[in-house]
Amino acid sequence: MITYEFKAKGKLEQYLKIDEAIRICQFIRNKAIIFWMDNPGVKLFEISRSSATLAKEFELASKLNSQARQAATERASFSISRFYENCKSGKPGKKGYPRFQKRNRSVEYKQTGWKLSKDRKSINFTDKNDIGSLKLIGTYDLHYYQTNQIKRVRIIRRSDGYYVQFAIVAERNIDIRPTGKTIGLDVGLSAFYTDSQGNKVENPCYLRKSEKALKRLQRRVSKKKKGSRNRKRAINRLGRKHLKVSRQRKDFAIKMALCVVKYNDFVAFEKLQVRNMVKNHHLAKSISDAAWSQFTEWLEYLGKVYGRIVVGVPPQYTSQNCSNCGAFVKKSLSVRTHVCQCGCFLDRDYNAAINILDKALKQTGYQLASTVGHRSTFNASGEKILCSDLATSVSKIAR
Repeated sequence: MITYEFKAKGKLEQYLKIDEAIRICQFIRNKAIIFWMDNPGVKLFEISRSSATLAKEFELASKLNSQARQAATERASFSISRFYENCKSGKPGKKGYPRFQKRNRSVEYKQTGWKLSKDRKSINFTDKNDIGSLKLIGTYDLHYYQTNQIKRVRIIRRSDGYYVQFAIVAERNIDIRPTGKTIGLDVGLSAFYTDSQGNKVENPCYLRKSEKALKRLQRRVSKKKKGSRNRKRAINRLGRKHLKVSRQRKDFAIKMALCVVKYNDFVAFEKLQVRNMVKNHHLAKSISDAAWSQFTEWLEYLGKVYGRIVVGVPPQYTSQNCSNCGAFVKKSLSVRTHVCQCGCFLDRDYNAAINILDKALKQTGYQLASTVGHRSTFNASGEKILCSDLATSVSKIAR
């Protein structure tokens, strides 16, 4: 599935109609949650059927396309099924009980209720909500795909305007060549990540750099009278700045993940419980700004696209154990250098990155042995693997 996004240009009346469609989507989704609460043990497919009943009961809901109503109830079904899965798996902490939406920002159509123009430069929404034709501004060319390949069309409202997304079913044919390289990654705050070769990528700290401007915009919002147009304008400016920071962070995470996956056959990273780590109020802002979860999610996705092996390992003792002899060397978070009795003297993150790679290789049936002056890869039976044969060995792991 490929997602293309375009900026939508229209008139003010059309934007108001889009806002109304988004509110209707939120209304239907919340009604589906109420239906589930009032009918214990109801099946998920019955929740999807409730969209037709809502269209008969409420004139507001009938304005939206039938498949768009189904997509709204599917959002409710997804939150309910996720709640059940968390309960069955015994997930610690909160299980994600379905909540009512208050600030929905999108409406989703399936394969009806919209029509592309012949030049694929505009889209016309044909349901009773009367959004009309919106101009599409972007660099993607939709001529490469047939209309029946477009399975979903979303309208998204953001601080800087409205966007249209196309979810397209298509195969990605990428020329994949083995590189014969393995890498372990240790993410951090001082450096975005440190790899098992000792290389570091600095953390851009986009939120920290924009913090002064964000505080100034926040003060302007607080000074405006509630409900006034000036306050709405100030909120919009603040939202645009936050949106810019989030886009910078996402762009950096994607580029770093793509660079790692392209040039390595085997990638190992540590699976961090970021949700628990941000409970530390002294580090929560820095951890959120680092976007570790976003980076690792893109690593796993791009690994599937490029046919690379991406393995996540538990982070326990990766910083404390010595990568040379395996001895346990206890150190606090403030100690940034690993010093062991065996003579190993390394940067703390570099030591952790080597341990992460070793753990991942063992999980997949391989172990990494250290020798003086160089590091060699061995398989489970103890036979040495040459770098030229590593790509073949990695493909065997995948199978």
